[in-house]
Amino acid sequence: MEKRPLTLEIVGRKLLLKIPKNDQDIQFIRSIQYARWNKDAFLWEIPHYPGNLEKLKGYFGERLTSITERPVIEVPQKDETVLLEKNQVLMIKTAKARLRLYFGFHAELMKVVKSFPYYQWDSKNKSWSIPYSEQFLEELKRKIEELGFFLVYKEEAAPDKVQRKSCAEIPNYRKCPEEYIHKLEERRYSEGTIKAYVPLFEEFLNYFVQIPLEELGEKEVMDFSRYLVNERKVSSSYQNQAINAIKFYFEKVRGGERKYYHVDRPIREKILPVVLSEEEISAILKSIKNIKHKAILITIYSAGLRISELINLKITDIDSQRMQIRVEQAKGKKDRYTLLLKKTLEILRVYIKNERPHFYLFEGPGSSGDQPVKYSSTSISAILKTALKNSKIAKKATVHTLRHSFATHLLERGTDLRYIQSLLGHESPKTTQIYTHVTTKGFEQIISPLDNLDI
Repeated sequence: MEKRPLTLEIVGRKLLLKIPKNDQDIQFIRSIQYARWNKDAFLWEIPHYPGNLEKLKGYFGERLTSITERPVIEVPQKDETVLLEKNQVLMIKTAKARLRLYFGFHAELMKVVKSFPYYQWDSKNKSWSIPYSEQFLEELKRKIEELGFFLVYKEEAAPDKVQRKSCAEIPNYRKCPEEYIHKLEERRYSEGTIKAYVPLFEEFLNYFVQIPLEELGEKEVMDFSRYLVNERKVSSSYQNQAINAIKFYFEKVRGGERKYYHVDRPIREKILPVVLSEEEISAILKSIKNIKHKAILITIYSAGLRISELINLKITDIDSQRMQIRVEQAKGKKDRYTLLLKKTLEILRVYIKNERPHFYLFEGPGSSGDQPVKYSSTSISAILKTALKNSKIAKKATVHTLRHSFATHLLERGTDLRYIQSLLGHESPKTTQIYTHVTTKGFEQIISPLDNLDI
């Protein structure tokens, strides 16, 4: 009977040993710390710690018929270490909407990654990343396959967040001081900013409920910021806004010097917006039977409005002569004009004839000529949520997605970025340029200068 060979393979930080059953050999292997039997692969796994390889060679000697080394890339993950062959790429969709890539040195693949907007190299984790979008994911998969790599794809689970405590859960809950609110109003902060700042400052106050307000200072700001990141696991934009709300108290209400608090203020993640196709927009609007609900979504989409701008629209802001919508005191306290399309005007006329609003273009329940009531943002979100469900669209779209889609569709139809910037009310052209990274329509029409060269 032919004896089974003894083989040893060195794979990263593991020594993989295959031996025939022998009680004396097994006893020796078990004497090595952390050695374990892998019943699925039918071999022994021994940590490649200093000295272990020499122990095995010394014990088995000439009985080892082969010793091989398999080059791999070790990728430490939360619950495991992933071993990648040289021809493999590990791609992880992170909870922060980025695609993170691990692979060995390969100039062509690095060039591909660098062709995407907002790419980043993480020197600590030895990985590349780009913003996530369905389009980028499919393009990367195709490029990886073309270069002869095998893809290992994983999706990262969203981190468990500590929810913000409600007023009822905190004994002796401290409300935001009236002077804080008065100062916000005095400095003419928008209604939206006031609604955001007040609960953020209250969260800070009640995190230190035992410390008197006048004794709170820089140390508490730093501790609270760390709590938001490490325990609440909030987004970078939430953390930034929370710090700004706290700074407002110390600098504007208390009258302290403007200063930088030495906290880990995060760099905002470069995330591409979700965009609906023109076909998906059409399906959403067709699924809505209620004329008021349809008028709300078609106005937001066709004019590229923020939800707060739609809520604040007055009937008099609709200029059917010039086919424009006037947006007053929008973000940054700026007025602007945007498009009033023929189809939008037709829907609005039917809606106004049926509903007869008094002052605001869209009014909530209980509104009257003497006391007009604005339509609520939560109701608008609910309208879109129902429409997405009815039209069987799985994308994680919000009301703001309609605005992103409006801008992207304009760009795809050849509208100059400067006009899109004006219609959206962006202060910086850099904000508008994000839409050039969302679409690839029209690329096939671009004529390369190379085509005209005599080479």
